[in-house]
Amino acid sequence: MGQYFNAIVLNDNKKQPKAWVYSHKFGSGLKLMEHSWMKNTFVGAFESLIFRNPENIVWGGDYADNVKGCKTNLYDRCKESTEVIPTKITTLKESRYIINHDKKEFVDKTKVPTDADGWRIHPLPLLTCNSNGRGGGDFRGESELVGKWAYDKISVDSKKPKDYTELIFDLVE
Repeated sequence: MGQYFNAIVLNDNKKQPKAWVYSHKFGSGLKLMEHSWMKNTFVGAFESLIFRNPENIVWGGDYADNVKGCKTNLYDRCKESTEVIPTKITTLKESRYIINHDKKEFVDKTKVPTDADGWRIHPLPLLTCNSNGRGGGDFRGESELVGKWAYDKISVDSKKPKDYTELIFDLVE
């Protein structure tokens, strides 16, 4: 079976969605690799929520473990009352850098490699997913990058952050 994902901004204790975006509202699939591509409007819409606005985020899968001390996972905790539908979609120029403020790292999206067909994986969903490898449609490769930034404070910006280390996102599928 396939695993579905929601892009989630977390509340301060990281146990509850503060806001989340539903991929179908942007014509994208729910499975991780159905929407984790550069120029995807769903990912661009989510990025508008974190444009120069650091938030704790996770790409929460429906096969993920339950939140500690709770009987449900973050995907199941996404309620209609916290769903948002961003009206802005970031451009590569605006969101060139994905910045992890907890780890003091960043990714330059212009350096993401293309696959044999010219497609480039968008780093944000893979870096922040919490349950890759548990269902069909997940990223098929092995890498310590997948999920490395889940639950961290992330933003996007056009300006490269000073005194942060560049993380090379070199995944292809």
